[in-house]
Amino acid sequence: MSASLIFDLAPIGSLVSWWDGTPRPPERFHKKLAAWQTRNSQGRLIRKEGPRKLGSCTSPGYFTLHQEDIGGRSTILATLHRTFGLDSDFAFKVLERPPLGAVRIFDRAGEARELLHLAEAWLRSHRYPSAVLEEVMPDEAAAEADHGGTAP
Repeated sequence: MSASLIFDLAPIGSLVSWWDGTPRPPERFHKKLAAWQTRNSQGRLIRKEGPRKLGSCTSPGYFTLHQEDIGGRSTILATLHRTFGLDSDFAFKVLERPPLGAVRIFDRAGEARELLHLAEAWLRSHRYPSAVLEEVMPDEAAAEADHGGTAP
């Protein structure tokens, strides 16, 4: 699948793999294997941005995949994202679409938003498979504001 098809068809939160078509080197070739793994991996689709025109230059658009978090158990030292232009030569495949009922949590509203968490995946990976997600309703938020944010 091409990058433009991923952009058009894959929903935010999908797990997407990419590869360059080269065979995987044997495990004993550590440097070659590490280089191959940067060109052949997978990540969660967290952002899409369509084509833009700045003066006489046109950007073809792009999408960003969250590849991994680097760090300890509760501390993230670095986040590895990969961004691909819609004219990328890599081949792509949707490995998994977000499950029905999953909740997407974004960093902001609008077109430039970025997925922070796919709540269903977070619940499963943090061992809360029976957790219940409940949306705060407008009347609850208003009642808390009326009481000054303190419990009665």
